[in-house]
Amino acid sequence: MRHSVGSRRVLLASAAVVATGILIAGCKGVAPPADSGPSGSAVSTAGNGRAVNPLDNPDGTKPGLAAITSTADMAKARSLIEKVATKGRGPKTGYERDKFGYAWMDSAPGGIPFAHNGCDSRNDLLKRDGDSVRFRAGSDCVVTSMTLHDPYTGKTIEWIKSHATAVQIDHVMPLSYDWQMGASRWAKDKREDIANDPLNLIPVDGPTNGAKSDSGPAAWLPPNKQIRCSYVVRFAQVSLKYDLPVTVADKRTMLTQCGG
Repeated sequence: MRHSVGSRRVLLASAAVVATGILIAGCKGVAPPADSGPSGSAVSTAGNGRAVNPLDNPDGTKPGLAAITSTADMAKARSLIEKVATKGRGPKTGYERDKFGYAWMDSAPGGIPFAHNGCDSRNDLLKRDGDSVRFRAGSDCVVTSMTLHDPYTGKTIEWIKSHATAVQIDHVMPLSYDWQMGASRWAKDKREDIANDPLNLIPVDGPTNGAKSDSGPAAWLPPNKQIRCSYVVRFAQVSLKYDLPVTVADKRTMLTQCGG
């Protein structure tokens, strides 16, 4: 069948519109299924590599742990760390994780951010720091996949729930350290608060978190040297909020990381 020049132009234009529509509706930003269950919705969160300086994030509700680099911020960091009290590390006798409440409870009683929002604290933190977060179908809580820009190693981790331990939630000030520095004498409510406070929680590379164990800054610092000052600032923020001292060696190391 022969077509006029005008008809051919209409056909070509229509084909171009269809092709453009296919490109727009393509696979950009689509996360892989996280498990054998139905896929949920994917959203872009505040993570996306836009980590926040801890000096600008005193309650821990903003994502990540950005490097502290300016001379002025280094001075602010040292001033904050100087306020931290010191004492010797006590015995670990009697420490059990359950004495800080069951893991990732949503019912911490002290008015800490994210508590009592219907989502456990682990998923709250994955949502806070993850990018391209995907949830279980029918849920706006259970994270099944995401991209994490890990501050401790500098790596980008493509995480899926079926390999859950690839990303772990670090207690910046470890719970057994807290116990040895005075939390053994606290009421359980206060221990539940520090265990679930977003100020004290950061999603990080799992093996790196395992290597840290319950170490203070004098014994362990993140491999990524660029964020070490930020890390010890966050350690100091938790220490001051909960009135927990650190060891003399830990405080000396903390000051050193921020140019002291």
